[in-house]
Amino acid sequence: MAKAGYSVSTSVDVALVATTAKTVLAILAPAQFGVDLRGVEVAFDGVTTTDKPVLVEIGLCTFATNNTPGTNNTNETANITQIYGRSVVTGFTAFSNTTAAFEPTVITPVKILRLTPNGGTYDYDWPLGETYDSAVSNGFVLRCTAPTSAVNVRASFRFERT
Repeated sequence: MAKAGYSVSTSVDVALVATTAKTVLAILAPAQFGVDLRGVEVAFDGVTTTDKPVLVEIGLCTFATNNTPGTNNTNETANITQIYGRSVVTGFTAFSNTTAAFEPTVITPVKILRLTPNGGTYDYDWPLGETYDSAVSNGFVLRCTAPTSAVNVRASFRFERT
């Protein structure tokens, strides 16, 4: 079966505040199909070597609330780009840089790691057969918590339709 692949990234640096969990990037599937998460990138711009590592969580999300940018929240719309395959209308939506009052709900972490904010970078592609996929009308979030200091983060997802 032919696949179609997509990418979505934060449109600006996302500022983290110490000890506050923040959804940096989110992708939501329509009612017709799910999201097959193929890869993720995360990069910080910190310069202080004494900063403690940032908790990075990649999670499945039902988006029970706060799932549409600009509707009941102030999340920024993130642009989805098709990177391979036949061009079809997808229906995916994505957003980044949530505000504390509008964090998505019902998140189940599937990957948890800690990265140094001092220029820490993570770029990972899941091997074939080991990707995470969501149910229809669900998707994925990338959430970060900086324990001690403010730092900026950029992130992207690579994904396919399921």
